[in-house]
Amino acid sequence: MLLIGIISQALLYLCFSLLIGSFLIYLVPHTHRPDINVKKGTLMIAIGGIAIFSSFPVLQLILYLAPYDGFIKTLQSVLFSFEVGKSWIFTYIVSNLLFIFITWIDYRKNNLYAYIGIFFTFLLILALGWSSHAASLDEVKGFITHTTHFTAVSVWIGILIVVSWFSKNHSNWLNFLKWFTPVALTCFVITIVTGLILMAFVVEFKDYPNSWMIPYGQALLIKHILIVPLLAYAVINSLLIKRKLKKDISFNPKLWTKVESLVILLIFSATAALGQQSPPHATILTKETVSKIFTMLYQGHFKPEMTVQLVFNFTSISLMILAALFLVLVIISFLKKLPAVMSFIMSLLFVFSIYLSLILSIQ
Repeated sequence: MLLIGIISQALLYLCFSLLIGSFLIYLVPHTHRPDINVKKGTLMIAIGGIAIFSSFPVLQLILYLAPYDGFIKTLQSVLFSFEVGKSWIFTYIVSNLLFIFITWIDYRKNNLYAYIGIFFTFLLILALGWSSHAASLDEVKGFITHTTHFTAVSVWIGILIVVSWFSKNHSNWLNFLKWFTPVALTCFVITIVTGLILMAFVVEFKDYPNSWMIPYGQALLIKHILIVPLLAYAVINSLLIKRKLKKDISFNPKLWTKVESLVILLIFSATAALGQQSPPHATILTKETVSKIFTMLYQGHFKPEMTVQLVFNFTSISLMILAALFLVLVIISFLKKLPAVMSFIMSLLFVFSIYLSLILSIQ
């Protein structure tokens, strides 16, 4: 059930990104983007995915409560009394309206239709923010922060995914980078700021290392580490590729943006894992709740009352240096014209090395 939950939430984020990215890219003049072809069927699948995958938290809650009150009574209670249930009903209705709209209207031929698609998609994002964990802790601040965070992520990642996987060529790529680079940078800054605010809802910054002892903290740590290679690819796909294209207009940058989108998919998976775990404020640390990965790698003897202290030793410092080398190799892979897959492998090795370095530093 845990694995299904992670996969469903990661796919949910992907569906949102694909929708918002598709509508936005068709608002851009042809001279400032590659030729894009996102078929109606693709967006219909994404819309159906939002309706289906967003129902998983509702189903989890129903299955958890059903043994106490019976399935039918629990179903009615969850759908009409719980915020997560009411939010999903709203999501289901809007998804159907958007599905019908896409079926009847060709959003690729008129900017007005693309704006309508964006409006419906934003309503779905609002529904997601309404049912978020942050909103349950602080109704107004949590809702606004989560909605802003997810919107910024969806705009940035959505455009990147659409251009990477649905462009028919790499024409006008320099013109594309001229407007997409500042958009991506703005979205990234908003994502970081709102992400820190969302993190503060469940983890005090001074207790961040302590959260590594539970599954939630492990997922959060991996997500944060993955952001580093993502930034490396952002540098490659903006500054370095811009320089490359000025010298060689025939160079195809799509493979490198595809690799960046794969790193993003890993971040989506880590974010989905967070949603399937109990946050630190709702977890009592015991031998049963501690992360199995943590106890397997921790060099000392685990005690529920322990606090995490980082003391770097020879092994952890060596791993950190190794991680830095792998990160440099990500950039060198591009400069030396190595296959993009080699760069992706280097980024995974970076994540693995820096993760081990931090965990092995714990005393």
